[in-house]
Amino acid sequence: MFESNFHTNINKGQVKNIIFDLGGVILNIDYSILIKAFSNLGIQNFEEHYSKAKQESFFDQYEKGQISSQDFRDIIKKSCAKETSDSEIDFAWNAMLLDLPSERLNLLKQVKNTHRTFLLSNTNDIHIQFFNSYIQTKFGINDLENYFEKVYLSYQVNLRKPEISIFELVLNENKLIAEETLFIDDSPQHIEAAKKLGIQTYWLDVKTESILDIFI
Repeated sequence: MFESNFHTNINKGQVKNIIFDLGGVILNIDYSILIKAFSNLGIQNFEEHYSKAKQESFFDQYEKGQISSQDFRDIIKKSCAKETSDSEIDFAWNAMLLDLPSERLNLLKQVKNTHRTFLLSNTNDIHIQFFNSYIQTKFGINDLENYFEKVYLSYQVNLRKPEISIFELVLNENKLIAEETLFIDDSPQHIEAAKKLGIQTYWLDVKTESILDIFI
């Protein structure tokens, strides 16, 4: 199942459980499109406020379910150069979410047959509603629940990566042994957090590879 290009620190024979990230790993995303979309609403240098590496506190709060979608929209509106509707905010916010190649869903089905699999995503209600609508239209499925043993979404569990506690939640709830668990993510800071618990990790460099390159 595992391809030979796994990082040398991965003991592939020991891996019984796999935790997948969503955005950047399963779903293609593009932060540059997001930045352009908010620029069109009059917010310049949006990347200084929100990026893969860091973000302002209210983004964290939204991803942890501490503020509502309406609260989030209202905060964004304060930075817009013109009067902006909720739908315009949603359109710009969802602009970063691209496509999900069908080959990746097929891969998830195959991996679930040989390993215990889990989804762990930093996300929010607006993105998930958009994503679920997209996969309903494209694949005729309501969500990704059937592709994993369990799905963990940050805004539902009130925790987010790279907090150690969200990894502990997944391990403890499912009685997983860290050393037998592989975490795949495209954000280095999330990888480093998982390593602290002894979880095996694979940092996916989305510029040069896709998740299909990890498996055969």
